[in-house]
Amino acid sequence: MSDEDRVLYGCMGLGGSWDPQPYGSGDIDAAEAAVEAALDSGITAFDHADIYRHGKSEAVFGEVLKRTPGLRGRITLQTKCGIRLGDEHRPGMYDLRGESITRRVEESLTRLRTDVIDVLLLHRPDPLADVDAIASALASLHRQGLVRRFGVSNMGAAQIAHLQARLDQPLVVNQLEMSLHSRDWVEAGVLLNTPASTAGGFPFGTLEHCRDHGIRLQAWGALAQGRFTGRQQTPAETATAELLAELARRKGTTPETVLLWWLIRHPSRIAPVIGSARPDRIRACRDAALREPDLTHEEWYALWVTARGVPLP
Repeated sequence: MSDEDRVLYGCMGLGGSWDPQPYGSGDIDAAEAAVEAALDSGITAFDHADIYRHGKSEAVFGEVLKRTPGLRGRITLQTKCGIRLGDEHRPGMYDLRGESITRRVEESLTRLRTDVIDVLLLHRPDPLADVDAIASALASLHRQGLVRRFGVSNMGAAQIAHLQARLDQPLVVNQLEMSLHSRDWVEAGVLLNTPASTAGGFPFGTLEHCRDHGIRLQAWGALAQGRFTGRQQTPAETATAELLAELARRKGTTPETVLLWWLIRHPSRIAPVIGSARPDRIRACRDAALREPDLTHEEWYALWVTARGVPLP
């Protein structure tokens, strides 16, 4: 992913059902329509994980690449490994053993029908991980030309620093849940010394660490599962949806774009990941990918306070 990529397309919704059943031609067609909508919206970075739809998200994307000669050279492919789905033989678990990382990457390359992954993220921390074994596996993948760059997902500053100390290659990405609904990432830094400070679980200092070390933040769940653009469930969500619609009308864009601008406007260089499989919803994010965020200081705070439902302390 380059610094110019303001928005990524998250491919978790591609590939049909969340089970091991084979995908069909209709699933490939749907994936192709989603990819075309993303490209039409100025999005050229695509985010995967080996577990999405039991591997089918990567597989149908590989089918799209096969259908579209030359597309691979125009895009950035990012995938993740480190989560193992449970089955009748084992529980769901996190697995960052060195040999497991290597095997998962090889499987992703096969499904994606490519010879190199541009960015590989470690999906979640594994409490049993041996960081030296992780470092050895990543170094080997890089040396073989199978992975160009590395990053992490769902990790705090201390975990990132602990891993980076063993790596020759810099970690370039940290992907976290961040949105106007999931606000721990911004509120952890302002709710210190207030009763609300005990409610958040976001590791304080992670934004600052990533910014200081050139680690690009990516926001999964950036559209907040439609809470502010279609399925409001609380008075605060309804009020926020109304404010988003008003700002969108005023700025000649869509509520989805304004919602993403709220993330992009933050100085931590946040790149939202949009995960809808609907082409119309993907295209509604076009201005977020192509225009500078058009939100004033006051408008940014108005959205934050309205979504909170209570004033800042």
